[in-house]
Amino acid sequence: MKETNIFQLIHANELVNNANILQFSQRIQNYIGISPILVLSELKQNGPQKQTVLAEELGYSPGAMTNIASKLVKERYAERQYNADDRRNVLLAITELGLKALEEAQKVGNEIQVELFSMLSKEEIEQYLSIQQKLLSIIDK
Repeated sequence: MKETNIFQLIHANELVNNANILQFSQRIQNYIGISPILVLSELKQNGPQKQTVLAEELGYSPGAMTNIASKLVKERYAERQYNADDRRNVLLAITELGLKALEEAQKVGNEIQVELFSMLSKEEIEQYLSIQQKLLSIIDK
């Protein structure tokens, strides 16, 4: 049996991920990037949040989160909400335009997932996800 090389695993993973991102970006009319879409999804799911909370939740540096938030606000996918009593307390919130962009991204993402994973059984998909989550938990430590 041929010994599996960690670099072969990393390379194969990169190729799959890059192909997915390329397909995704080509199918979305106004592609804004994976990170902004993840932020929009988090905002839709959990409501307006501070950028520091979003950064921590999604694993971004504060600087990266600032760039993502600025892009989302500039493109009107999100807005900054200020507390009248304390203007330092700023929340990022998804807009109607952001909801539409997220819906399109989720629709395209589901189509790609169906195409890509159609050769795998439900159990294999669950195993793949479980392995990915286990690897991420080790990386996050």
